[in-house]
Order: sequence, then structure tokens, then C-alpha cells
Amino acid sequence: MEREETVDDIVAKLEKVKHPVRDNIYYYCYQGFWVNEFHLKGIKSFQTQFVAREDDIVLASCPKSGTTWLKSLVFAIVKRNSIKNDSHLFTSSNPHDLIPFDMNEKFMSIIENMKPRLMATHIPYPSLPISIINYSNSKIVYICRNPLDLFVSDWYFNHKVLFGDDLGHEPSHLEEYFDMFCKGIHVFGPFWDHILGYWKASLEIPHKILFLKYEDLKKDNIFFIRKIADFLGFPFSVEEENQRVPQEIEKWCSFEHLRNLEVNKIGKRPSGASNSSFFRKGEIGDWANCLTPQMAERGKKLIQHKFGQYNLTFDV
Repeated sequence: MEREETVDDIVAKLEKVKHPVRDNIYYYCYQGFWVNEFHLKGIKSFQTQFVAREDDIVLASCPKSGTTWLKSLVFAIVKRNSIKNDSHLFTSSNPHDLIPFDMNEKFMSIIENMKPRLMATHIPYPSLPISIINYSNSKIVYICRNPLDLFVSDWYFNHKVLFGDDLGHEPSHLEEYFDMFCKGIHVFGPFWDHILGYWKASLEIPHKILFLKYEDLKKDNIFFIRKIADFLGFPFSVEEENQRVPQEIEKWCSFEHLRNLEVNKIGKRPSGASNSSFFRKGEIGDWANCLTPQMAERGKKLIQHKFGQYNLTFDV
């Protein structure tokens, strides 16, 4: 009987590149995208063992694209009646506990009794479990972000994981980190393949994939709260509109409200990241405060080159 291939077996065969900030951490190129060893075990399990259900809801994103905010919004929309009866349900848990990632070791046991099952992934579209793609009634909500802001958020986040919330100095290795980013070498990168995979699929099967931009949500949150609710099959009734439920959800999920919840100030994720590290600024255009003019120009040209022909634009 042939032995099943382990994660160690897979890692041994993959191209690898050293992480620019974190010692003893490598990026491995797996199925055309870059991950670290921590991610690979969960990804392999998700790909080979997960079986989708008709009413599953999958939140997808490239890391640092607004995932935490999207989780809180979708949970509040889908579970709004439960939250109305018990607000503690929403305020006592970090968004990553409310909607678990596929990489979480307890992932299956967490979602098993959910109805509908709510889950999150950073896996690119072509590498999703085939059952998610084939089940016509399961839904995917994808969020992306201006890649320059994504980069800055990821740069800060990696330093917080390494040094803690109180860095005592500005994060380092900016130029090296940015050079790798522009070459597509970052967690779940290249970012252009990740974004375009879901973008193209959303054009082909819009009933199944809702493609969102972080910047659009920031500009008109109420409109997109309604749009997400309609897409997922949880539209607001006339009575709920009269009671301003969408506005309540906007308030529950605002950056300031989430950041100031005690549960998001303390504790750590399995990756070692503190809960507070997921709430840095949440601003649009923060890249302009961090990148040199030369970096910004390189990034803008790259974004235009990769996305321009697909009618997908980002304000930079």
C-alpha cells in the first residue's frame, strides 16, 4: 500500500524563498502561489477532505485585504436575529473566531453545526476544493484591496507578529520586502493572480461569487451591507429597514467599535499574531505615508500592467 504524501514530503519538493523579516521562515511555492509551512498543513487538509454543502458561505481574500472586517459584516448580517437577542454573541469573540479559517486545526469541528456554515480562506480560486466550485448554491464573497495598501498592511503585520505590538521603532526591510512583493513573493501571492482568479470567475458566475473592493465598502458601507445580504439570501425586510437594521450592523462592524472591544485588545491567534494586530488603521491610501516616490511609481505601473487589460482598476 502506497504511503500517503505528507506535508514534509511536499515541502521538500517545493521551491522556497527566505522570508525577508522573520528568521527561519520560508515561502514555499505551492500550486503556483506562495505559502509558509504553517499554512500548508491546513490547506492540504481543506483541499482533500472538505466537502461543500449547498448553503455554505465562503469568504475569500488575499491576506490584509479587509478580511477581518468582512468576517464581522457577514456574521452580523447572517446572524443578526441571534445578535439582536444576545449581543454578547458578537462582542465576546474576535471575528476570526466567529468565522474560522480553513487553516484552523479545529476548522471542521467549529463549522460542523453551523447553519449555514460560515468559513474563510486565503486560497486562490483555482486551488479551492472542487466541491466548493461545483456546488451551484454555495456562495463565495471575495474582497480585495488596493495592492499598495495591502502591501503596507502586510509589512506592518509581519513586524507585529515578530516583535509584538510595541515595536519601539518603524518596521524595517521596506525595500527588500517591497521588491519581493512586486515579484509576487508574499503569502498567497502573487496578488495579481489571486485577485484576477476571483475577478474572472465572478464575471463568469456572478450568482455564485460576489466580488468586492475594500475601498468601495468604505465609501458606501450601507449600500454594500444590503448588497451582501441580498447576495447571500438574507435580505432586509421592510420592517428591518424601518428599524434601521443595516445602520445598526454598520455601527457594530465599524473599525472603531471592533478595535475597542476588549476581546480584540487581548489574546493571540494560533499563528502567534495578537488579536489587536488586526486593527491597525483601516485607512485608504496609507501607502502614500510609507512608500518612497520610486516605490510608489513602480507599484502603480505594476498594477496598471497586471489589471488594466481586465477592466479592473484601483485608485492609486
